[in-house]
Amino acid sequence: MRTPHALLATTVTAAALAATVVTPVPAAAATVPSPGAYYVQSATTGLNAADASGAVEQHRPRGDEDHQQWNLRADGTLENTDSPGTCLGRAGDQARTVACASPEARWEIALVGADRFTLTVPGSDRRLTVAPKPSGAVHPAPLAVGTGTGDLATWYLTPVDPVTRPLPPRDRRTLDQVTFLTAHNAYANGVDGGFAPPFIDLFPNQNRGIERQLADGVRGFMLDIHQTPDGAILCHNSCTLVSRPVALWVDLQRIVDFLRAHPDQFVTVFLEDYVDPGVLRAELARVQGLSDVLYRPDRTGVRENGWPTMGQLAAAGHRLLIFTDHSRAADRAAGTTRDTFGVMYQREWTVENHWSMGPGVGASDWSCHSRWYDAGTDIPLTRTEPGFRPLFVMNHFRDAAIASTAGTDNSKLADRARRFCQPAARKKPNYLAVDRYDLGDPAAAVTALNTYAYP
Repeated sequence: MRTPHALLATTVTAAALAATVVTPVPAAAATVPSPGAYYVQSATTGLNAADASGAVEQHRPRGDEDHQQWNLRADGTLENTDSPGTCLGRAGDQARTVACASPEARWEIALVGADRFTLTVPGSDRRLTVAPKPSGAVHPAPLAVGTGTGDLATWYLTPVDPVTRPLPPRDRRTLDQVTFLTAHNAYANGVDGGFAPPFIDLFPNQNRGIERQLADGVRGFMLDIHQTPDGAILCHNSCTLVSRPVALWVDLQRIVDFLRAHPDQFVTVFLEDYVDPGVLRAELARVQGLSDVLYRPDRTGVRENGWPTMGQLAAAGHRLLIFTDHSRAADRAAGTTRDTFGVMYQREWTVENHWSMGPGVGASDWSCHSRWYDAGTDIPLTRTEPGFRPLFVMNHFRDAAIASTAGTDNSKLADRARRFCQPAARKKPNYLAVDRYDLGDPAAAVTALNTYAYP
């Protein structure tokens, strides 16, 4: 059922977000989830099985919209929550919705890993599967029933109403359990300097300088850097015709100085990176004290052992994490990789949803799908590795920063995080990235998310 966003409550309290927080009761390990409402989510794409007028297709996760929720029943059928009596089934080699009483609605659901399942036609080797990706395209939307194996035939059953648990004290929370308020285009504020050509600069993404953002509790900073004869400069799209732009090292120095004065704080910088690695290395070398606070997850066993606690990071002085969206492959071709001087490749350490909810005014698109899913890239929001869970960057902003729209969108941030993006990624957002963080109280959403752990 589609719920118009205008009819949604404008805020979600911490109590509402934490309503399902319980202390789990130990139980015998189950091979099949208990009956209840689930998303049937591809392990390959992270997309959800949806009832599309009788066809069953993989769609971008849309929470309780778009007929994507299925009630798992004790007999192994999956009934669509919007259409009682209609189940996820099959007709020949295609997935279809069928009457729940039909034999074509039944599946043998088997565990094939810690949290993944296959849905097999009883008495056969035919499974619900994502069709292979054609050359130069993404995986087709229609789901198939065939003899597929591997991840194409592997599914998550993600609870609609998950059981969560209380967070430990702050110093014992691991980095991937914490949520941070993040400023999209933090440099585009009109306070610290110019950021865009005339007229475009009339629509800043933020309206407070970096130092004020830090004082207000912003702990994630999205910065666009472009290469000029002066080094790595903060500009939107291009530095042409930009008056008084700020160099990257200047804003990084502000952040490092803040961290020196606040030894219990942790900050993350996300670089939209259009500079050569040598230029970036030289820019970072200008920041006094950077090496004292720079965090290197690549040197501390994170991929093998998981993220450290906030207390461990503070004790070690590792309190500034810098990511680049640049390609490792392109840097290898150029002869220098950015992680050699402490800048991590974001696609290796995070997952991130698509960056826009639509134009600056009008209806918004709340679907939560990977920024890195296209014909050449497939990094689903659900990506995990043994012993390692990527950090989740949740973007919640539009193509243009219109103050009134940003304020309205920000007031609904917690609701979108809880109903749309958390189940889409099967993890809690670690970074809530917004325009105009001073409007709509997005900090309340951060506070709410920091009351529980999921999963």
